[in-house]
Amino acid sequence: MPHVTAGKVPIMAKIIVAMSGGVDSSLAAALLSEQGHDVIGVTMHLWEGDDERLAESLCCSQEMTESARRVCAQLGIGYYVFNYQAEFRRHVIDYFVRAYAGGYTPNPCLECNREIKFRALLKRAAQLGYEQVATGHYARIVANGKHHELHRAVDLSKDQSYMLYMLQQSDLARVQFPIGGYSKAEVRAMAQERDLASADREESQDICFVPGGDYRNLLREEAPASLVPGPIVDMAGREVGRHNGLPLYTIGQRRRLGLGGGTLQFVVGMEPARNALIVGPQEALQCAELTVERAQFVDGAWPNTPFSCLVQLRAHAEAVPADVTPLTEGQVAVRLHTPIRAIAPGQAAVFYAGAQVLGGGLVAHR
Repeated sequence: MPHVTAGKVPIMAKIIVAMSGGVDSSLAAALLSEQGHDVIGVTMHLWEGDDERLAESLCCSQEMTESARRVCAQLGIGYYVFNYQAEFRRHVIDYFVRAYAGGYTPNPCLECNREIKFRALLKRAAQLGYEQVATGHYARIVANGKHHELHRAVDLSKDQSYMLYMLQQSDLARVQFPIGGYSKAEVRAMAQERDLASADREESQDICFVPGGDYRNLLREEAPASLVPGPIVDMAGREVGRHNGLPLYTIGQRRRLGLGGGTLQFVVGMEPARNALIVGPQEALQCAELTVERAQFVDGAWPNTPFSCLVQLRAHAEAVPADVTPLTEGQVAVRLHTPIRAIAPGQAAVFYAGAQVLGGGLVAHR
């Protein structure tokens, strides 16, 4: 029988807890410390301290660091700040800007999880002699012998397994999600019972380096050369207007197109090669067939035959039935049983078998 390891680790393991200063990672640290493990809290310094963009961010600020420090002092565990500014710039900010410039709609949190919160932190943990890395993610790990499965959290409203599909067997063997078996309400209550400094801390919903959510300002600052005006064309190829730069638009957008009255037009596609923005009627946004690139699977094996599963295309969307056909390694074709509106290149497509994450990848240009 598989064994759920959402919070159970070997006795007296040495564990680094990635701490954001929020209630989730704080309770994760508290639970592991109470179990008798050798725990330290770590906050990853991702940005220059004087960056004005962080003034409104709840997850990347001096306030975050101080909150995590207070919790660690309460728990009587060590606390450290690791500098990952160069890695964050290279793997997250530059990727984000480059993807938008290429006509994609990226999710930077995926790359942050892949390259910073797990790959870089697991490497640092090994260098320091720590066996495990724990985070406050809402997800569960199910161990069956030496094989590890990634599952949804008990609280489906907070489930973050979609954001973790890139984790592999070697990662899952060394990662812990101590709160994955609890609801958010239970986490709050448990933190309040322990009088943790972060128990009532507000959650951030923004991209940490884009407070307020308007990524366009970041693009204007970071990559003004990518904002090249070009044609807006309809689905018959006729030019119907001009755009201000492909990165400023997303699939499904209908505002700020400057096309005047008449039939409502939506962004239905982009052709970066000719710098063209494609518009069409709302029904053209429906999509049932897509290609997924950079695909990988949690068990580490590439499928040899087509399979059926559930596919989730947004962090908080419902997973829908689909058929997946392997193409060349790293690329699969997906046929959704029911079309979905406004699927954008760059979004993650994550494959599930019930609550279990099978793997995932990024939606390619149609």
